[in-house]
Amino acid sequence: MKRLEILFGALRVPLDAVAVAAALLLAYELRVRSMDLLPGVQLLEPPTTLPGAPEYLASFVVPGAALFILLAALLGLYTLTTVRSAWREVGRTIIACALWLSLVIAWYFLVRKQLFYSRVLLLHAVTFAGLFVLTLRAALTLVQRAFLRRGYGVRSVLTVGAVPPSPAALATLMKDIRYAYRGHVDSLRQAGEICTHGDIDLIIQTDARPGSDETAQLIDTCRSRQVAYAFLPPLFTDVPHLLGVERLGLLPLLQFQPTPLDGWGRIWKALFDAAASLVIILVLLPLFLLITLCILIEDGWPVFFVSRRIGEKGRGTIPVVKFRSMVKDAERKKQELSAQNFRSDGPLFKVRGDPRVTRVGRVLRRWSLDELPQFFNVLAGHMALVGPRPHLPEEVARYSPYERRVFVVRPGVTGLAQISGRSDLSFSEEVHLDLQYIEEWSPFLDLWVLWRTVVVVLTRKGAE
Repeated sequence: MKRLEILFGALRVPLDAVAVAAALLLAYELRVRSMDLLPGVQLLEPPTTLPGAPEYLASFVVPGAALFILLAALLGLYTLTTVRSAWREVGRTIIACALWLSLVIAWYFLVRKQLFYSRVLLLHAVTFAGLFVLTLRAALTLVQRAFLRRGYGVRSVLTVGAVPPSPAALATLMKDIRYAYRGHVDSLRQAGEICTHGDIDLIIQTDARPGSDETAQLIDTCRSRQVAYAFLPPLFTDVPHLLGVERLGLLPLLQFQPTPLDGWGRIWKALFDAAASLVIILVLLPLFLLITLCILIEDGWPVFFVSRRIGEKGRGTIPVVKFRSMVKDAERKKQELSAQNFRSDGPLFKVRGDPRVTRVGRVLRRWSLDELPQFFNVLAGHMALVGPRPHLPEEVARYSPYERRVFVVRPGVTGLAQISGRSDLSFSEEVHLDLQYIEEWSPFLDLWVLWRTVVVVLTRKGAE
């Protein structure tokens, strides 16, 4: 690691301490003067419970700054990396401020058995602390970037291997101001010579071969010359955000997660789906009753159609409930219409102008109202609001291993494929979109898909 990189990383500790101390002192001064940051408006009464300045400095400013430094360290805000993600740093700083506020309140209320001196002072303090810390860190980052652009603290990088670095890796090495790219060599022996005689900080191997004599020799050369060695993983380079470093005892383990929808993400999604589906059911209950009445008048019982579909993990079936939109013996007539299936690109069965659909059913399908009972499936935990479309066992039996990747999450009432064309999509396009959702999931993506679903349903795009 470059000395300048260590210096700028270490400077964040005293700068944070200064920022927090300044914030606490400014908040104290504002409260002493009964100022509440509203120009020309005096709302606060003169303070009566504030301690003197020396006592405040010793009992709150110093331990308060130390507490923030500890929390920031635990949140990884002092890792000695050259340039971190700005948004991640902002987010962790906000979390540190929130935790700091919570611990201060807990200390005074639970340990000292008293309220804090002033709620307004505390509000000002945590607000100023966040602003000052972020401002000083931003200034330090700008100074650091200025040094990097002038060549100070830049890592000199060489890539080596029988295959060149991927376009994404090459673009980063060429454009990122943290690196000075020295090119690519094919021979590991040549790389070792450059490492021995040249000014190289990092060697990246593009085709690491564990157990190879050449690879072992290159690693030994790097270690003896104090040159950092790294390698690009040969697998899953198309989804680098799904790779993470874990530990197998004391050994590092590069682990692939099929989807970011795991851990707390899965918990959040399950809670949100259950709450949202319950609200939707209660709001749409009059519509449920109206649709039920229309189906009964036209074609009698049953009102619902239960289709057994493949669920999460692809290991069993789930009962997907719909309002019945076809005649009662629709399944028996399916074989008679097999020649009219226009989804010949995959295992799905679709017939344009399907004669089995009733008059009420056509209205339901046009506006996707036949899907409404699936909110009960979501409430029961069989499905999610957003996810891949559930398919029939006979269709899934024809899936390729690539297509079976969609079973890593629960099937959904709607999904990325449904809002991107619905029945107008080819089967391969549908699978591609489902996998894109699985690999790039986030709570915001779910909310966006739900919003786009409303738009697509109202415009009736791709309805069949």
